[in-house]
Amino acid sequence: MTHTELSIEFFPPQTDEGAEKLRLARARLAQLKPAFFSVTYGAGGSTRERSFATVQEIAAEGHEAAPHLSCIGSTRAGIREILAEYAATGIRRIVALRGDLPSGAGAAGEFRYANELVEFIRSETGDRFSIEVAAYPEWHPQARSPRDDLLAFKRKVDAGANSAITQYFYNLDAYRHFVDEAHALGVAIPIIPGIMPITSFSRLARFSDACGAELPRWMRRKFESYGDDSDSIKAFGLDVVTELCQHLIAEGVPGLHFYSMNQAGPTCAIVERLGLK
Repeated sequence: MTHTELSIEFFPPQTDEGAEKLRLARARLAQLKPAFFSVTYGAGGSTRERSFATVQEIAAEGHEAAPHLSCIGSTRAGIREILAEYAATGIRRIVALRGDLPSGAGAAGEFRYANELVEFIRSETGDRFSIEVAAYPEWHPQARSPRDDLLAFKRKVDAGANSAITQYFYNLDAYRHFVDEAHALGVAIPIIPGIMPITSFSRLARFSDACGAELPRWMRRKFESYGDDSDSIKAFGLDVVTELCQHLIAEGVPGLHFYSMNQAGPTCAIVERLGLK
């Protein structure tokens, strides 16, 4: 089997206890030898500080950290300052996103779209950072049409993105179709599938409704049939996601990006089943 590069996403913990749990999870996940750990970003002051602390800690442990940067609430001066902090920490990779407006927030900031943020990072820092952007195989929930969403993706690529990470999906054809359409537009960067392990169906259904990721009907019905039987839900979830990854690897995807939710067990179980450890 050819080597499939792994990457893993965390969110900044809210408490000291959460930070300690994340350290333990990260120690386990580091054994999978991921290419990088990405860290999500909150626009608020304290959340931003937690993101930066997590990034610094990952870098200090000798792993490659890829902090997220979001347009929401950002100014050019603020992003310039953050880029300087990351450069000083030895960060080589950035995930540049538009981000979601918090409810009740009035303005997005000085950058409206991720392509503007990518362009700014490139103009300020040249090739200092490898830039990842987001891709939506089932279309961004706020896109006017699939075509608009695809063109928005191409603008991010043209602005200087090095590779893309997708929103999670369980419909393999959606990913295939998106990649084919992107290639037809001349997009040549790697499009890495985002993988969401399943441990709780109710939580997954909430997430998926919010972010526009489709849960196929057969999956939904099967999960619903287990009721509150969490062991069966976890076992079925592990089967579904492992099989999805097997198909993706067989098709030669450029990598797998796991949304860990700050837990080691589900990602480790899938990777072990795939024989990638």
